Formats: sequence, C-alpha cells, structure tokens
Amino acid sequence: QVQLVESGGGLVQSGGSLRLSCAASGSIFSLPNMGWYRQAPGKQRELVATITGSGSTDFADSVKGRFTIDRDNAKKTVYLQMNSLEPVDTAVYYCWALVRASIVFRFDEYWGQGTQVTVSS
Repeated sequence: QVQLVESGGGLVQSGGSLRLSCAASGSIFSLPNMGWYRQAPGKQRELVATITGSGSTDFADSVKGRFTIDRDNAKKTVYLQMNSLEPVDTAVYYCWALVRASIVFRFDEYWGQGTQVTVSS
C-alpha cells in the first residue's frame, strides 16, 4: 500500500501565496508521475499540475504563470507553489501519484486525503 500525506493548505488573502507538500510512503519502486488536482464545491475534480520523475510538467491553463510544481525524488515528495492566488482557486487540493510498486510493469493511482485552500477577496 501507498500513503500520500499532504500539508500546507490554509486561508490566504487574494494575491497571496501558499506552498503545498505531499510525501509518498509505502510500497514504492518508482513514482513515474505525481501532481495535484483540485475540487471546488459543486464542481468536478480537475487537474492543476503534474510532474514526471524526469521533471516534465503539465499545468492547467488557469494556473499557468502563477503556480509551479517541483519534486524531490529522494524524499518522494511533490510540492505545489501557488502565487497570486485568487478566490477562484479556493478548493480542496488533492495529491495524486502514479506508483510502480515493484519490478513488475504495473502502475496504480493513489490519492491523498485532500487539503483545503481558501482564498479570500
């Protein structure tokens, strides 16, 4: 089994910044991809950003230029730096990881429990 533990959410004013962290632990051979999704009240969960083990990134158009993502492969941790936050960024942010548990060529997805980010106007 794999656990994803998030931290760093909270309340911030519009224009402020927050940094989310997510540490993976458990039966992990490799983490080909990690990232963040978010879900606002009454909306579907959506991609925020992902980063592969080699550092290739993907961002939602709505956060490009404001958010950055990076990871520490040795610590099995992914970070989301959120700058110029806006009220529309208010959501529960979920850590996501694509995990290869062993030398067997099989991949499973895991999710964190979610962390609330609230941006006040």
